[in-house]
Amino acid sequence: MAREIGIGTISLGWMGTLHTRAYRRLLDHYPECELRPRLVVAADTVEDRARDAADRLGYEGWTTDWREVIEHPEVEAVSIAAPNYLHKEVAVAAARAGKHIWLEKPCGRYPSETYDIGEAVEEAGVVSMIGLMYRHVPVVEYARELIAAGELGEITHYRGYFLADYAADPNGALTWRYKLDGAGLGVLGDIMPHSVDMAQNLLGPIESVSAQRETFIRQRPEVPEGMGTGHFVVEGGDMGEVENEDYVGGLLRFESGVRGTIENSRTCVGPHVRMSFEVNGTRGALSWDFQRLNELQLYRTDGTGDRGYRKVHAAPGMGDFDRFQPGAGISMGYDDLKVAEAERFLSSIADGRQRPASIRDIVSTMRVVDAMDRSCNTGRWEKVEEPKPARAPDPRVATGERRMGGDE
Repeated sequence: MAREIGIGTISLGWMGTLHTRAYRRLLDHYPECELRPRLVVAADTVEDRARDAADRLGYEGWTTDWREVIEHPEVEAVSIAAPNYLHKEVAVAAARAGKHIWLEKPCGRYPSETYDIGEAVEEAGVVSMIGLMYRHVPVVEYARELIAAGELGEITHYRGYFLADYAADPNGALTWRYKLDGAGLGVLGDIMPHSVDMAQNLLGPIESVSAQRETFIRQRPEVPEGMGTGHFVVEGGDMGEVENEDYVGGLLRFESGVRGTIENSRTCVGPHVRMSFEVNGTRGALSWDFQRLNELQLYRTDGTGDRGYRKVHAAPGMGDFDRFQPGAGISMGYDDLKVAEAERFLSSIADGRQRPASIRDIVSTMRVVDAMDRSCNTGRWEKVEEPKPARAPDPRVATGERRMGGDE
């Protein structure tokens, strides 16, 4: 019989709601999980959303003050789906209160804030789970196994990209996501962590980078602080300045000697969410695209005379696929990946064995992002460095109280 664990959730936009659904579905797919989620309390500064969480999502209580979630004596684990500018304050407070945390990337506005969260989590000895869910895709886990087993020979090339169109409309509202004191970095913080984590998950540490950035849409319609959640269009109104980047592209050197490229955009017309990679070795190659989540393209030079990729479908035996579907050709979806993430989070709490992706994984990722940020400024190759002690706040971030607003 699984014991109950009290759950609190902070911010109830799309991602906070998705965390909640993942908890509710957990035992349907992982009945042997030792912990049974109990939805104790949810917080959002928008009172209607907070009330809705209690009524519709099944929380026992609600509040408009995130601190009450952390201080609640029956909350053992906290889901943090708040905007970037609250990540450090909320996550550090939760860790110091002895609460386990499930936190969405990028874990702060800048790498320095990620490092501070990492220190707090390590000092408190709590379990962490970071929202880098693409690594849990069954065919991605299969690809990792093939690479590790040497099935592709010596790896020589890597290409990773995340091309999105969520900010392609110039009338997209100028929310916190486009401000230095709200989001901090632009695509370097918003989607590059997914690309970097995937590259290192498959091929190991990145040693150095050379990167460039651009802001293609430099002004957007202004909206009141805290208005809306996610991405929405505003017709007319005053225009304000976009303060962070729309695009980043770069070259990679892995510690193993592999060379690679990486590219991210939030204003790329055509692709919607093209999170993809391609790996080439001396005896084969493989590629994957999130928009065809359940398919891996695999090429082998195995002496058969075949020349070209073949499609490999997700199937039982690959990762957690059979937790969700009985056979190849029946598709898993994005929400399923968050259920898998919830299972790894609660199982890590239950037995004390930390599953990835943990705070250490995002710290490793943001070290690469940090080097890319520096390279964009210097125009030179930059080494991936260890976090430096006694870090000062990033000078690009203004201080001051902000409303929670909405998450992704």
